Amino acid sequence: MIHLEEVNKIYPTANGPVHALRDLSIDVEQGEFVAVRGPSGCGKSTLLMTVGGLVALTSGRVVVAGEDLRGASPATKARFRAEKIGFVFQMFHLLPYLTVLENVAAGAARGQQGAARRRAGELLDKFGLPHRLKHRPAELSAGERQRVAIARALVNRPQLVLADEPTGNLDPDNAGVVLDLLASFHHEGGTVLLVTHQERAASCAQRTILLRDGAIDA
Repeated sequence: MIHLEEVNKIYPTANGPVHALRDLSIDVEQGEFVAVRGPSGCGKSTLLMTVGGLVALTSGRVVVAGEDLRGASPATKARFRAEKIGFVFQMFHLLPYLTVLENVAAGAARGQQGAARRRAGELLDKFGLPHRLKHRPAELSAGERQRVAIARALVNRPQLVLADEPTGNLDPDNAGVVLDLLASFHHEGGTVLLVTHQERAASCAQRTILLRDGAIDA
């Protein structure tokens, strides 16, 4: 599902280059649940964005779900993300002027809006939010907003979910609900790559990759 081969990502700064990823090679199989941990600034989020085709490599090779992202055009990467990947972030990134149902359906691929609204309703019912369909994000608790964000990530039936600190802003009870939803996606055959600082979240994964200074911490 995920193949990283000697990946490097260097960000130029006024104080000199920053090596976010250093000769990083990782493989994640279809249907795995893998956690990535490490100190702040170790490259966890850059790794996630690289797998999602959101940052350009400095060098190396990334193949995700059969798509070689090295040198792929922006349009190809956008299509790939829409068809294959669901993203979940710590800060939810819901659109404040849309209802819950509209936010979830907004994650649909182009031309799929009608089916997406039906799928969105099904997911929100499954996630215990059928009474919140017409509410705006500001009217929800943090845990409810994250459940909406996960529903949006799953509306296109992705093969892979990339989750960046999805429980970072939640209390333990709501964090448990979110982790259960990710585990359910995994148990149904999906692949999960989870970035987290939290030991509890990492314990839901089948294995953990430790990063330090952009490289695997052996």
